[in-house]
Amino acid sequence: MLDVKNKWVLVTGASRGIGREIALAMAKQGANVIVHSRKLEHTESLVEEIKELGVEVFPVAAELSKEEDVREMAESVLEKTTVDILFNNAGVMSTSQNPQWHVDAEDYIKTYQVNVIAPMILIEKFVPAMLEQKFGRIINTTSGVRNQPAIGAYAASKAALDKLTKDYASRLKAKNVTINAVDPGWIKTDMGGEKASNEVETVIPGMILGAFVPKTVTGQWLAAQDYKGKSLEEALEILNNDNNN
Repeated sequence: MLDVKNKWVLVTGASRGIGREIALAMAKQGANVIVHSRKLEHTESLVEEIKELGVEVFPVAAELSKEEDVREMAESVLEKTTVDILFNNAGVMSTSQNPQWHVDAEDYIKTYQVNVIAPMILIEKFVPAMLEQKFGRIINTTSGVRNQPAIGAYAASKAALDKLTKDYASRLKAKNVTINAVDPGWIKTDMGGEKASNEVETVIPGMILGAFVPKTVTGQWLAAQDYKGKSLEEALEILNNDNNN
C-alpha cells in the first residue's frame, strides 16, 4: 500500500457528507489535507478535528459554478503547496426533467459547471506538478445514476466525468499519475436523502482507494459499496486481485 504520509490532499465539497468522510480518512492515514467548501466557516469544525489527528490542514473556499472562483482557489493552493492527491468530490444535483424530454438549458449549464468543468480546471492546474514529480492520484466522485434520464443534467454530467476519467488515464499513466472514478452508492446525505440505502460512513474505504492504488490501476469505475465493512488493506487486496484476474 502506498504511503501517503506528508502528502497533500485536496478534497472538494469537504464540509459535510462524503467529502468530510474522505478528508478525515486521509488525515487518519497521515496525509495533510486541504478542505474546500463554499465558505470557510463551513469547514471550521472539520479543520479542528483534522488538527487533532496530528497532520497539517488548511481550508479554502470557492463557488465551483464560477470558473474564476475555481481558478483563484487553485492558485491560492499552489502558493502554499503542491497537491499530490485530488478528490473531485463536490457536486450538485439537477432538477428532475418532467416530461423527460424537457430540457432546462440553464440547469444543464450550472450542473456541468460544478460537476464537470470545475474538476477539469483543477486537473489542469494540479497535474503539471504531479507529472513533474512522477506521482499523482486523482479520484472523481461519480454516480450509478448516470444512466437515469429523469435527472438528465446530473446523469449526463456524471457520464461526462466518467468519459473524462477514461480519456485522461492513458495520457497520465506513464508518469505514475492515476485517475479513477468512484461511485459512493446511494448514501444518506443532503443530496441522497433519508430514504437512501447506506449510511455515509460506509463510503470508506471505497472512496479513498484511488489514493493508494499502483499506477496500473487507472481509468477505472469503482463502486465504494463493494468494499463496505472492509479495512483499507483488505479493500486494496480485493481490488488488486480483481485487476490481476
